[in-house]
Amino acid sequence: MNWYANFFRPEKLLGRFQAEGALPDSQEVMRKVISVAWPAVLESFLVALVAFVDNIMVSGLGAYAVAAVGLTTQPKFIAFAFFISLNVATSALVARRKGEGDRDAANRTLKQILVIMAVLLVVVTVVFVAAAEPLLRFVGAQDDTIGPATDYFRVIMGFSFFTLISMTINAAQRGVGNTKIAMRTNLISNIVNVFFNYLLIHGNFGFPALGVKGAAIATVIGSAFACVISIASVCNPEGYLYLFYEKGIKFDKKTLRSVADLASSTLAEQIFMRIGFLLFTMVVSNLGTQAYAAHQVGMNCMHLSFAFGDGFNVAAVSLVGQSLGAKRKDLAAMYGSACQRFGMTCSFVMCLFFALLGETLFSFFFVEREIIAMGGKITKILAVMLFLQIRQVITAGCLKGAGDTRFVAKVAFLSVTIIRPLGAWLFCYPLGLGLIGAWAGTLIDQSVRCILNSMRFATGKWSKIDI
Repeated sequence: MNWYANFFRPEKLLGRFQAEGALPDSQEVMRKVISVAWPAVLESFLVALVAFVDNIMVSGLGAYAVAAVGLTTQPKFIAFAFFISLNVATSALVARRKGEGDRDAANRTLKQILVIMAVLLVVVTVVFVAAAEPLLRFVGAQDDTIGPATDYFRVIMGFSFFTLISMTINAAQRGVGNTKIAMRTNLISNIVNVFFNYLLIHGNFGFPALGVKGAAIATVIGSAFACVISIASVCNPEGYLYLFYEKGIKFDKKTLRSVADLASSTLAEQIFMRIGFLLFTMVVSNLGTQAYAAHQVGMNCMHLSFAFGDGFNVAAVSLVGQSLGAKRKDLAAMYGSACQRFGMTCSFVMCLFFALLGETLFSFFFVEREIIAMGGKITKILAVMLFLQIRQVITAGCLKGAGDTRFVAKVAFLSVTIIRPLGAWLFCYPLGLGLIGAWAGTLIDQSVRCILNSMRFATGKWSKIDI
């Protein structure tokens, strides 16, 4: 393992930065990154795996059911855009305050964001539950999918407060490096979800067979378990984050200004991304139910691989933010680069997995030979895409941890909102490549984001941002 330790030698990881003090050795760098990242990797992988299993269980109802559940993904994330942006701000600010040694400010930040989130939650829930059917028709739901898709979406959005409260608290825990709590909440949530899927989709052990709606109810029950565990994690006075650290809720201008600045940039990024993903979904959904079902399974495969990028993204946000809070730009650069190198290693492993087992994975979902063959082609594109995808996700985490959210938003606008849907449409229809064309458009999008985010990280401008 000496060559691998040399791969993480601090002097190599600094890039254009100069050491500002004592540096840890290679083993310490690797240990610290892994200690923060592995629970987040496992958490994200389990979430993706359960979504994968969900689709296998739903696929027993037919391709329409897989397509119906898949069609709700982008509308759901459009609804969640406000909350995701608040969560990015939460992680970055709490990490920075911990690095500064200001526990009071870290706890005030969490409490203020929870109040803001609660107000937004009421409005978003009412609007999206009411607009479920026309919204899903707009994104491309066909006559055979609109009914189950609407049922699924209304249940998920009607009880979304369980998911969103848990997400916000877990974002704060990740900021202080406590990724194990988020892992535990999602592990238990996923086990509960799969158990109730088994009971409610096909009606086992005397439970009603609710089909796609049963899958939604199972997801809500799992989210409720996660919410309770997350709340309990900030009710322990021994924890760094403790909701009752101070009595009452005190709003302060500095925190609100920082939240507004970071969240507004991230919200713009989320809006750009969701518009792009929505347009992309509309391009693919017009290829028909079978093609969209194959695409949905391909996206599940992508999310499995994304688990590694997401895990080291979490580590990057936490370690970069804490290092900058401690006034050590060199350590921020070092840990950011280390996260990227771990991601490179994971990319290679996942590349081999999908290149060799693509059609086998699709055979768990479908019996139609045409769809399975299409899946084999999709996963070969995914095998190439992984290196770009994981790299750009981790590098974006480094930038967000530093508060450089505006740049990330600009990249999202260019690449996700414009390049991905336009490229997908061009390859799908004028060039006649169908579903494979849509994935070619995705490959171009990932390439652009990887290049631009990596160039930004290399300049070091992100290290000069004050939040």
